Amino acid sequence: MPTREIPRDEWNAFFEMFSKQHEGWLATVEVLGRDIGAQEAAHELPLVGITAELQGTNGDAVSIIVGKAAADHVTHTVAGAAHVRLEQAESGADEALQVEAADGTTTLVRFRFAMLPELVDGIVSE
Repeated sequence: MPTREIPRDEWNAFFEMFSKQHEGWLATVEVLGRDIGAQEAAHELPLVGITAELQGTNGDAVSIIVGKAAADHVTHTVAGAAHVRLEQAESGADEALQVEAADGTTTLVRFRFAMLPELVDGIVSE
């Protein structure tokens, strides 16, 4: 699976485009760190958007917002964001987004597209 580093000076434009393209996709947000192991912050909730707040050295933050209704939104913020990487399938489809903090903690956002019922023609559940 190819992984592409997104340069810091492109984060705002990248996240704006990425959020529009993936709005409503089911996202699972996992936090991986030496001290905490793997923790799931959200499981298969619709992506609302991802934003970057660029403040400078160790002050950059990336916020990932997921949830169905505004009252139920879950926001996970990566303080001290240092790297953003996009993982793609061999076909070119986006599979995951990695946001690595300066302390080495990595937030992984995995995607699954929610298929509309009208697109599932011929599939029968038993």
